[in-house]
Amino acid sequence: MADNKEVDQISGVETTGHEWDGIKELNNPLPRWWLWTFYATCLWAFAYWIVMPAWPLISSHTTGVLGYSSREQLAKTVASAREAQSVYLNRIETASLEEIVADSELLEFALAGGGSAFAVNCSQCHGRGAAGFVGYPNLNDDDWIWGGSLEAISHAIHFGIRSDHEETRFNEMPAYGRDELLSREEINDVAEYVLSLSGTEEDAEAAARGEVTFAEQCSACHMENGEGNYELGAPNLSDAIWLYGGGKSAVVESIYYSRAGMMPAWTGRLDEATIKQLAVYVHSLGGGE
Repeated sequence: MADNKEVDQISGVETTGHEWDGIKELNNPLPRWWLWTFYATCLWAFAYWIVMPAWPLISSHTTGVLGYSSREQLAKTVASAREAQSVYLNRIETASLEEIVADSELLEFALAGGGSAFAVNCSQCHGRGAAGFVGYPNLNDDDWIWGGSLEAISHAIHFGIRSDHEETRFNEMPAYGRDELLSREEINDVAEYVLSLSGTEEDAEAAARGEVTFAEQCSACHMENGEGNYELGAPNLSDAIWLYGGGKSAVVESIYYSRAGMMPAWTGRLDEATIKQLAVYVHSLGGGE
């Protein structure tokens, strides 16, 4: 049989006989180091199949000689982390909020835990940075509806605002327009007066009329000077911080239809240590009293 082997004239390497559009494939052997590496990986894979869980079965899988389980490893890691945290969590659970803040070690742990709990449970409404949205309070400023002390914040987290918990804080603003308690003209005048309390440009004559109506209808909760009342959850109307917007139309809408934001009670959903950490964290954001 004739020898049909062909050697490439340029490289001096034998060809495989394959040719595409005048391009011939050279029969270069693989480097020895590459072959030995390939064989080693094959052996490693075969050994891995034996010692580690690898082969799927009908309802389970092979456990391997070592019996390794990533689930068990994760469970051990979580248990170890919880054991390390339990020292601090037990102390936080028995300590008062003031004692936690006064202890630098507990405070550092509580701020970290509270920030994590806030991201999971509170950021959906109050925002990732706790700056709030329309209808959801900004927790970074010093403007509070129900009080910004450690105890007041803790109470709000425990029992919520207008929630279904029997100890929740509850107060309802009348819907002066919807329930026909005030005329549209009176509501407009009160809105002008409310805007004047924070220095916003207003219709002076309307504001003067609105001051009288405000004293009769609104001062019992918002106080005579409009600075609000924590006990009743009545917002401060004399600053430039607004929960539902500070434009004329937003203020009129609040008076006409009322506002009644709701926050769920976290008692029963979160443990006591987590609630305390949340209270400390929120208080630390900059506006805590």
